[in-house]
Amino acid sequence: MKTVSFVIALLLTGASAWATMTPPVPAASSTSSEQAAPDHVILFVLEGVDQPALKTGPMPVLGRHVKDGAVTWSAKTVVPTLRLPAMASLLTGLSVEKHGVTWNTFEFSRGYPRPPTLFDYLDLGGGRDSAIFFMDESLYQLAKPEPYTDYQMCGPLKPECSPARLVSYIRQYFQKASSGHGYGHAVLSLPHLLIVHLPDGGRAGAAHGWSSKDYHTALRSVDQAIGAVLEIFKAQGLLTRTTVFVTSLSGAGAVHGPSTTVSSLVPWIAFGAGIKTGHTIRQPVSIIDTGATVMRTLGLETHMEWDSRAVEEIFRDTGAISAIPTKGR
Repeated sequence: MKTVSFVIALLLTGASAWATMTPPVPAASSTSSEQAAPDHVILFVLEGVDQPALKTGPMPVLGRHVKDGAVTWSAKTVVPTLRLPAMASLLTGLSVEKHGVTWNTFEFSRGYPRPPTLFDYLDLGGGRDSAIFFMDESLYQLAKPEPYTDYQMCGPLKPECSPARLVSYIRQYFQKASSGHGYGHAVLSLPHLLIVHLPDGGRAGAAHGWSSKDYHTALRSVDQAIGAVLEIFKAQGLLTRTTVFVTSLSGAGAVHGPSTTVSSLVPWIAFGAGIKTGHTIRQPVSIIDTGATVMRTLGLETHMEWDSRAVEEIFRDTGAISAIPTKGR
């Protein structure tokens, strides 16, 4: 059993909920991504982003990596396209009807969702730890305290919160995790799964219009944040053994008369260790499939009833994905 120190503070005070992680893993080698089996996964979860948005040009980092990996622009998010239900589906691997999160604001009285999440599956499947950086207080509804999961959040209630500020939190976190002393809170290893929530595109589009300068500026800041996180992994010597996924909880909006409809078709992109390059995904994909694909990337199996299914066609060589024994249940 792992020794755990856990600190929880309310989001509205701007504090973070932290849990310790497992003992350090060996440092990544300099093997190229062509040969390296993934040890780490980064999952970027955007909002208000689709193929037309990327074509407008303010996201050069993501645009370059689209060519380096496997992509579909017609993955489906949940309906209705609301932040909290969509993120709940992504993390639980279940439809809205099954996980039951239908509201879109943090409600303390409702507690945490009952279904296990991707983080539970990673721990049960192979003792893998996660670090999650959310940019909306509503997602505290999903921040169930776990000894193998660290959360840090900011959002609109903290005016200083921005993609750049979230990146600074991630940079500080990695400094703590690699330092060995944790600056007062024991962060003992780098996470196997890092989730980075970057909703500024959707916020700006809804507030200022989907063809506005503010929307383009927000997309650019999101793109810069993606690049900065990848640089953090590169500086740690992890990038060649890391698989990256990018998806969106919602697409961009289209104005129809007095109303605005947000698209339920979203990008689903994979690149990095073990992923085919220049591949167009042909099978149907939902954001619900993200969890099982992360498990598959790390060589783990779920062994549970789950709507999530791995997107198998993106993987370059099944033999390159290490088969890690699963824990007994």
